[in-house]
Amino acid sequence: MSKPSERNYGHSAYARLLAFAKNNRLDFTFALQRYAMERLLYRMSKSIYADKFILKGASLFLVWKGHSFRVTKDADFLAFGFLNEDSLASIFKEIVSIPGCEDDGLGFEPDSIRAAPIREEQEYGGIRVTLTALLHNARIPLQIDVGFGDAVTPAPEIVTYPSALGYPAAHLRAYTRYTVVAEKLEAMVQLGIADSRMKDFYDIWLMSRLFDFHLVTLCSAIQDTFKRRKTDLPKTAPMALTEEFWGDAQKRTQWNAFLRKSKPEGAESDFEKIVTAIADFLLPALQAIQAEEMLNRHWESGGPWREVKGKDRARPAPRE
Repeated sequence: MSKPSERNYGHSAYARLLAFAKNNRLDFTFALQRYAMERLLYRMSKSIYADKFILKGASLFLVWKGHSFRVTKDADFLAFGFLNEDSLASIFKEIVSIPGCEDDGLGFEPDSIRAAPIREEQEYGGIRVTLTALLHNARIPLQIDVGFGDAVTPAPEIVTYPSALGYPAAHLRAYTRYTVVAEKLEAMVQLGIADSRMKDFYDIWLMSRLFDFHLVTLCSAIQDTFKRRKTDLPKTAPMALTEEFWGDAQKRTQWNAFLRKSKPEGAESDFEKIVTAIADFLLPALQAIQAEEMLNRHWESGGPWREVKGKDRARPAPRE
């Protein structure tokens, strides 16, 4: 049984989180999951395993912009070292047992931790860890997807994961926006017409609206990611960026389902507009890679690509 002080910590955090959700117009279930994940990441950052994991995926929007933009219930990581399901489950049991974190009111059920292969659309998969967090009288399911062996170009950066209630924040290694874009593009190329990962289309579209990019760096990230995943770079526009894809009735249905389920902020209801905007952003990079030479170009948030003054030429890294 919890000590009275531990129960009080949980009750206090729960009440404050209710107020936080109300003030920020968040669904409380989503706020609970966001808080539980935040505190799990803090424990990870204090553990001996902090350097084994690199944060990636939609959680980074919260890091980059202090806002989630779409509902997501999991966190994604790249991990290093030889890890299987059993060893990963053991690592997370240690992480949730890190001492000195009790004042955030969150508890975990170590026996709830499960790790299993991800058996979804992409063959490189990974391992999915599930567990249950506890806050006051709430049980909060969490999911962490862990991948292995991917290239990270540019090098990971140290980020601060925002703290909803002012508790100490996690400092973690994380992907840059370039690597996020490159991995999502590779998935689009790999899956072709079978691609139902509408969140990837939204995320790339959103990043092209929120952030600046340098063409040479984006090309390097794309090349390294495709090489590591043994995917051929497309010589023409990928299926996912063509009318054949956005005009497909099933893809439009999948996009509409994503809009209803994930409530992505600012997303166009017309899937054609999303895909054509992504094509304007990504096709120049793919064309530059094929040409093996490009002008030094810059994408200011919202686009389009523009030549940098001086017209310095740059070459992507040679392909093997």
